[in-house]
Amino acid sequence: MRISRRRLPAAAAAVAVALGAATVAVLAPAQGAAAAGGCQATYRVNQWTGGFVAYIDVTAGTSAVHGWTVTWTYTAGQQLTSWWSAQVGQAGGSVTATSLSYNADLAPGATTEFGVQGTSGGSNPTPTDLTVTGSGCAATPASPSVSPSPTRSPSASPSPTRSPSASPSPTRSPSPSPSPTRMPSRSPSPTPTAVPPTSAPPTNPPAGCGSAVVCDGFEGQTAGAPTGDWAVSYPNCSGAGSATIDTTTAHAGGKSLRVNGAAGYCNHVFVGPTRSLTGVGSVWYARFYVRHTTALPAAHVAFAAMRDSADGGNDLRMGGQNGALQWNRQSDDATLPEQSPNGVALSVPLPVNQWTCVEFMVNGANGTMQTWVNGADVAGLHEDGTPTQDVDGQWLSRGNWRPQLADFRLGWEAYGDGADTLWFDDVALGAGRIGC
Repeated sequence: MRISRRRLPAAAAAVAVALGAATVAVLAPAQGAAAAGGCQATYRVNQWTGGFVAYIDVTAGTSAVHGWTVTWTYTAGQQLTSWWSAQVGQAGGSVTATSLSYNADLAPGATTEFGVQGTSGGSNPTPTDLTVTGSGCAATPASPSVSPSPTRSPSASPSPTRSPSASPSPTRSPSPSPSPTRMPSRSPSPTPTAVPPTSAPPTNPPAGCGSAVVCDGFEGQTAGAPTGDWAVSYPNCSGAGSATIDTTTAHAGGKSLRVNGAAGYCNHVFVGPTRSLTGVGSVWYARFYVRHTTALPAAHVAFAAMRDSADGGNDLRMGGQNGALQWNRQSDDATLPEQSPNGVALSVPLPVNQWTCVEFMVNGANGTMQTWVNGADVAGLHEDGTPTQDVDGQWLSRGNWRPQLADFRLGWEAYGDGADTLWFDDVALGAGRIGC
């Protein structure tokens, strides 16, 4: 079984290999800071004896951002040795990170991520004074926030003891990510990663989807980049991945969302609704139609993601591995079904060159999940709270999993091999099953 995770930078990977099993990583809670204007930065750290890797997400507020700067202070002599996706400078304990050309512009609610690596002494306290400034960060102020639980690491284990390159299974040996281009991040994915709400729930239910909070076939969009009710985000860094409104292919009507998904980590692209999803509640039902051109690969890919605020802001992801549909939990890389031959056989592939109706339910109250493809329940994607070998035994090895979903995104992530062109249409999200 090949479990995909994200690659540490060369320096961090060398440290992890050198320290081996003796290295213990401690995940610090994410610290959030809102600068004047609703822009926000969150800081998450994966540390081991003498060193650490930190991930910083920058999220725009209600206005577009054109260039951003994040500052913070280290209080225990931490020294940075490398960084990525930002220009970083350190003077004493003061650190300044500035956007690069490809991630300087953020749409309202969009997120980008950068990272740093450094050395530490006997302690490595998380900075508490993160500040974001930049053009577009002067709209509605936001309040600082602190995540209540540890956040994602490049390859965290589901067991209490973590290492910078630990396997998602306690019995596996540490191994680097198969992704050739990825530095630590948000699978390490914060996902970002979320698209914060920019509008209130609708007063009346949308037509055609019962009481669903989101019900959209993209017919109100114009050709080109999604706008208005939908926003594009590029987790971690932007590359060859793109998302546009297509007027030539549709499940119904005359338009759909087209995603050109390229292989390689930095090509991730997602599109999510800008309306508030707080009206959905603790039990989420989603329905969307998807069409794609390339069979799901052996490597891990994802085409849907939801930020779980009860899991340190990590993503709950739906995608594929070993050629079949799967769920993946970003924080520990657990999969549903398990990636054994029997487990994979209990899932189904995603047919190519035809529209497929995908539905799922995630119950945050009791920690269960169910998935339907063209109206039929998929046994391997049904987590009922009772561990079953080859299905949800690995998933339920974490006790009391109770997701609190905060956003919903469709797009493409590949962690190694895996390029695809996808179309999404007739998307609905609500508190009850919507149907195909």
